[in-house]
Amino acid sequence: MAQSVPHIYLSSLPFSPTESAVLQYMHNAFRNNLMVEVGRLKQWPIIRQTLTGHTDDVDSVAFSPDGTRIVSGSLDETVRIWDAVSGAPIGKPLRGDSGWVRSVAFSPDGTRIVSGSEDITVQIWDAVSGAPIGKPLQGHSNWIRSVAFSPDGTRIVSGSEDITVRIWDAVSGAPIGKPLQGHSGWVRSVAFSPDGTRIVSGSEDETVRIWDAVSGAPIGESLQGHSHSVQSVAFSPDGTRIVSGSSDKTVRIWNALSGTPIGKPLQGHSG
Repeated sequence: MAQSVPHIYLSSLPFSPTESAVLQYMHNAFRNNLMVEVGRLKQWPIIRQTLTGHTDDVDSVAFSPDGTRIVSGSLDETVRIWDAVSGAPIGKPLRGDSGWVRSVAFSPDGTRIVSGSEDITVQIWDAVSGAPIGKPLQGHSNWIRSVAFSPDGTRIVSGSEDITVRIWDAVSGAPIGKPLQGHSGWVRSVAFSPDGTRIVSGSEDETVRIWDAVSGAPIGESLQGHSHSVQSVAFSPDGTRIVSGSSDKTVRIWNALSGTPIGKPLQGHSG
């Protein structure tokens, strides 16, 4: 930097946060530079920061409903909570899972966090204290790939590599009904509809399925059109459409009532 155009740094350094690494490094080179005396930031805003603390790949992240916190799940077998404004970690890492944490989500009221892990369990956490709530939810026989709360926070849905979808009571932790069976490959992603009456799942079997969230019965036939694993699914805010993303490098939109595709596949990704 010291060998670059001086005016760039003469004009930018005065506005750098006091704890900026660039400012601290270059301070001695520009001792007589102007400085902002009032209203100066201590650190860069979160949008210019990197949240560091995990020691392995981060597989899942989510905002709290009020947008003030972020939760992350990692292959380092921990869940972390972050201040979404400062970027600082909130409390210590949440430890309890004994396998890679593949999916995390906040409850609708922001008081709880759910995580799904390769230790074959689903864990509920207190989002304030970071303490586990109850014992791990057990019932799957293979890795958990996706978890989500129902819109009213009373249920949790999980998708697993055991090729099933499960619904759980979010208060007692008890399974609700039998496993939802119909896929012939790993279940990669699950989500509740906005009104909580339906569940959508995406699978390695290249299909999307819709389920009755009360009875667990499949609704209609599987949605077919992708030519590779379905990695992610979600409902539209009004519940009339479903979107799916696949390893075939396309995104598809579906009519959530009829199950028919809407328009052509959305293409543009190259990897």
